[in-house]
Amino acid sequence: MPGSVSRGVVALLLSCALLLTTAACNSDDTQSANATPTPSASASFEKQKLAKTRFVANAGLAAGATYQWIVKPYRAGKFKKGADGRTLALVKAGLAGAFTYNRLKAAVNNAKGDPLLSKAVAPLSAGIDSLKDLGTKLRKGEAGDADVGAFEGVINSVKEAGKSAGANVVDKVPDASQLSGG
Repeated sequence: MPGSVSRGVVALLLSCALLLTTAACNSDDTQSANATPTPSASASFEKQKLAKTRFVANAGLAAGATYQWIVKPYRAGKFKKGADGRTLALVKAGLAGAFTYNRLKAAVNNAKGDPLLSKAVAPLSAGIDSLKDLGTKLRKGEAGDADVGAFEGVINSVKEAGKSAGANVVDKVPDASQLSGG
């Protein structure tokens, strides 16, 4: 009997604690919805710095994936009919194309957090949007010189835009789990 009483007390205390934290969360939401946010100088500086860092990381992953799984195999002739490992190279290139598009879109969104980067990257949005369907084209083996050149050109433009805004982009090859996870 004493064991069941202590279990009951523990259960009661845990239930009360859960209810109190839930009630506290709800009251904070109400207060924050009605409160006017006050910007501070340090918060905006950290946001800009974080935006630039995220831009560099996302653009670097896009550049690394493009070079490793699209440009390099294309130049080596892996996409040509009859080439050894063609199917696997095309599948990897298709995944890399979709991954690159995803990371470039993320990089553009990151650039919006930094005034200098946003001005440098804004003109590149149309070029990035043009890459949307190239991943599928690569995966099906329908990509040619112009398509691979488009990937390379957009990546180089993003790198130059970042460099002009003080955010040097370095190629970073994503691992297979990042590539397949998008």
